[in-house]
Amino acid sequence: MIVLDVFAGVLVLAGSVLALTAAIGVVRFPNTLARMHSATKPQVLGLLLVLFGALIRLRGSHDAGMVTVSILFALITAPVVAHRVGRLAYREQDMSKVLSVDQLGELDEDDQPPL
Repeated sequence: MIVLDVFAGVLVLAGSVLALTAAIGVVRFPNTLARMHSATKPQVLGLLLVLFGALIRLRGSHDAGMVTVSILFALITAPVVAHRVGRLAYREQDMSKVLSVDQLGELDEDDQPPL
């Protein structure tokens, strides 16, 4: 059981470091798209590592179900939020200088982008 506790501690520590690097990236990156990348990918992975560490530590407890629900919620909502923030940033800012390929700029206002 000590091995599982050490493994849970390593997961929590690794997740905390990833969340810290995501926070530093949000502060330091120059534009919204770069900040969006930093706020979604390492932050969500860090959160998942922390929650998996907590899940291992809470094995056999009733609270493990809530941690599992939190993991599923993070996995479902993070891509949706990132997509919406990216679309909003594209509409609010001039992205022609930032993007190398502008697929949304080729569409008319009435056209819908492909899914």
